Amino acid sequence: MQTASVPGFIRTILIVILIYYAFKILARIFLPFLMRKMMQKAGENLQKQAEHFQQQQSQQQATPKQEMPKSKKQVGEYVDFEEVD
Repeated sequence: MQTASVPGFIRTILIVILIYYAFKILARIFLPFLMRKMMQKAGENLQKQAEHFQQQQSQQQATPKQEMPKSKKQVGEYVDFEEVD
C-alpha cells in the first residue's frame, strides 16, 4: 500500500491549476466565436419565423371569411320589475 507524498500532492495541485488556467485562456479565445455563431443562428431562426408569420397573415387576408349568421337566441321573456312599498 502506498502513502501520499508531499511532492506528489504538490504535483497534483499544480496540474489542476494548470488545467484551470488553460481552460480560462481557451475560453477567452473561443467563446466570442461561439457566441457570435449562436447569435447569428438565433437571428436566422427569428427571421424565418417572422417570414412564416407574414405569409400566414397574407394568406388569411387573401381568403374571404365566410361569416356565419348570428342566431339570436331568445333566452326568456323580459320582465320589468317595480318596487312595491
